[in-house]
Amino acid sequence: MTREALATLLHPFEADVLETPGDDARVLFLGAEPGFVLPDGFGGKLTLVQGFRPHFSALVKAGHDVSQTVSGECFTAALVLCGRHRGLNELRVADALERTGPGALIVVAGGKEDGVASLRKRLSGSFAVEGSLSKYHGVALWLRRPADPQPAIEALRAENGSVLVEGRFTAAPGMFSHDRVDAGSKLLAQHLPAELAGKVADFCAGWGYLAVEVAERCRKVKSLDLYEADFASLEAARANLGAALAGSPAAPTAGFYWHDLVVEPVAERYDAIVMNPPFHTGRAAEPGLGQALIGAAARALKPGGQLLVVANRQLPYEASLSGAFSAVQKLAEDQGFKVLRAKR
Repeated sequence: MTREALATLLHPFEADVLETPGDDARVLFLGAEPGFVLPDGFGGKLTLVQGFRPHFSALVKAGHDVSQTVSGECFTAALVLCGRHRGLNELRVADALERTGPGALIVVAGGKEDGVASLRKRLSGSFAVEGSLSKYHGVALWLRRPADPQPAIEALRAENGSVLVEGRFTAAPGMFSHDRVDAGSKLLAQHLPAELAGKVADFCAGWGYLAVEVAERCRKVKSLDLYEADFASLEAARANLGAALAGSPAAPTAGFYWHDLVVEPVAERYDAIVMNPPFHTGRAAEPGLGQALIGAAARALKPGGQLLVVANRQLPYEASLSGAFSAVQKLAEDQGFKVLRAKR
């Protein structure tokens, strides 16, 4: 279902409060999500930026020009769609300021639950916000890129830089649990079987914590593949695992896959899979997402292979595991999480 914030973002053009870009315009759309409908007369070339694989794939399928990361310069306008992560929203505004030309229109919008009101207050401290409009339970605001945006860009990025977690992992705003090791992942790491061996995968790898723990705790692992839908998180995992394994003569070979495990088949087959699956895409819990990922793991395991999964204690994953695996056992339960092991 299309987020209402998409409609909020384009509403100032629909309402004729803002003039639609002309045919010669180059418009940067940061955080673009599928399902948006451009207002009549909205011209120019759209360049979309989206690092979440499911959204990226849907946008490509719809015929849009999409990149995982921002590039290019001197765009004549920019659209910024806010999400749940305050730091990422501010970083997207910084990117819009950096990539547009002087005087370019920058429109920012998000749902009220996305903290758009506090973002407006934050931006107003650096330059004038020209106007705003409320619609569809959200707020759109707009400003003009100043001749010298560098002070604002530096301020936004300085407060939302990369974070060093536990003195050894690097993560950034917008990533899952970017400022600490998630308690569920830590519990799973503490119960990794030492005999884990052969070809192993980390599904929903995030910024790489579990993969590093597997490589360091399970010395019989020969290869370790990381699957992650968020492009930035996967790149962080690549760096974190590389740093952890640097100089180790017995380090497993590593593979990195920007992948939507729910709909994209996994070509490889594994002796074991570790997984801390997400259980929501928005704010509401969606147990079906985790259940779909359990199905993907079952299909990717060799006969006799095992899945080690951590989940919130109340999530009903045991039934899905029992339907796809020959044996299921609970290894641990603590701090609202449970660790389950299932044999193919």
